[in-house]
Amino acid sequence: MIDEVEEIAVKSAYEPGPYGYRPQERPIFLYLDHGLIILDKPKGPSSHEVTERVKRTLEYPGKVGHCGTLDPKVSGVLPIVLGNATKLSKLISGYDKEYVGTLYLHGEVSIDELKEALSKFTGPIFQRPPVKSAVKRSLRVRRVYSIELLSSEGRFHKLRVRVESGTYIRKLFFDIGEFLGVGGSMRDLRRIRSGIFTEKDCVTLEDLKDAYDSWKGSGDESKIRRVILPLEEAVRHLPKIYVKDSAVASLTHGASLKVKGICSLSKGIRKGSIVALMTLKGELIAIGRALIDFDEMISADSGVAASIERVIMPRDLYPPMWKTV
Repeated sequence: MIDEVEEIAVKSAYEPGPYGYRPQERPIFLYLDHGLIILDKPKGPSSHEVTERVKRTLEYPGKVGHCGTLDPKVSGVLPIVLGNATKLSKLISGYDKEYVGTLYLHGEVSIDELKEALSKFTGPIFQRPPVKSAVKRSLRVRRVYSIELLSSEGRFHKLRVRVESGTYIRKLFFDIGEFLGVGGSMRDLRRIRSGIFTEKDCVTLEDLKDAYDSWKGSGDESKIRRVILPLEEAVRHLPKIYVKDSAVASLTHGASLKVKGICSLSKGIRKGSIVALMTLKGELIAIGRALIDFDEMISADSGVAASIERVIMPRDLYPPMWKTV
């Protein structure tokens, strides 16, 4: 279930109308079209191959995508998005990442020398993407938030690394070995977190197939609703603005959110921050950017509260009610 942990302030009290669905209560085919799978990617297949396997398993006719590519030899947290949830791919892919991997050093160094080297690679670093990458091989800056030495056995050193999205761990391990003057390589890697999603949120390909077979065989939707999450889970950490039903259709057409369309909102929203614009039933309408602070949103009677960064909701779920916003 969606975990609303932020404190919400009410601006104007409205009850939700007959339109839309609470995310967990969407009819199953609409549920799939707004689906998010936190997959435990196995070693072996590429991220693209795993995505295609998900599509075949679900016999899903729409778009399926993955967020944050993992190399074939790397396992771990790989968010998969279905249908309308693919519109969140860029947001989800941009989350910071956390990995546990094994650095093999080609020569002998002391633990103190290794720890000193690791400290040198914490913070902003320069990286050039490897030859076998899908992006332009230009020098760029990426931030390493932390590197923790978990254990050592001979020349094998297990590390936990938290990095900015787009950081190449294989290249990072190689560079650490070069810095130490002995050379180094990555022998094993697992992604244990992608933004707000961790290993505890993951399901396997086998879990997905079992849930789908159960649904198709008996009509029982309970398993598939557990292994596939509503796309709203991807924005559970963002501050939110809940809007009147009468404002929804205009937002799906890209119009800015006016103050008078707000029902309630997260406390502490700051001008310039990314916000999730939600229906009264908890459906994600769009990703927006706050144009004024919380205090002004809650007290003002007119003006524009937020602009639209990315529309997520289809345009036909709520009817136009322009004159009643």
